Amino acid sequence: MSQELTQQWLNEIQTLKQQLAQLQKERDAAWESAEKWRKLYNTEAEQRRTDAQLSKQAIASLKTQIQRLQGIEEAQLHDATVTVAIQQELAPIKSVEDLKTKLITVIKERDRLQHALKTEQDNHAQTRKSLTTALGDAIDSLAQQRGKEEEGERGEIRVEKRDRTTI
Repeated sequence: MSQELTQQWLNEIQTLKQQLAQLQKERDAAWESAEKWRKLYNTEAEQRRTDAQLSKQAIASLKTQIQRLQGIEEAQLHDATVTVAIQQELAPIKSVEDLKTKLITVIKERDRLQHALKTEQDNHAQTRKSLTTALGDAIDSLAQQRGKEEEGERGEIRVEKRDRTTI
């Protein structure tokens, strides 16, 4: 009976080993399948991210193009408005004398604007020069201050060295 029981246990162990081997194969196959799906998912996700980035760039480009075209339309509208305004201003001129008077007025206004522009440019140049000088002075002052701080640190280090040598 013990021989029979032993044989039964050996058969049971053999069956369990076969089941274990089969389950390990199934697990490995499932793992490989999961890994394949993970790679496919990652590839698809990367493609989606790339597509999204390209779409964002295309949208930005189109927005810029729309703004540029709107600017052109606005400039054309402004030019048309200016042309109408000029025509309205010239309409009351009926004689050469009126035209000369208007021309003198326009030339005076141009000269005044040129003088104002020149004054503004001179003021801008003076401001730039003053700011550059002030910046240079600040840099020099900062360099001097750092130099003094470094000298102070060196003095402290020398004092510490002396103290250590006397100990």
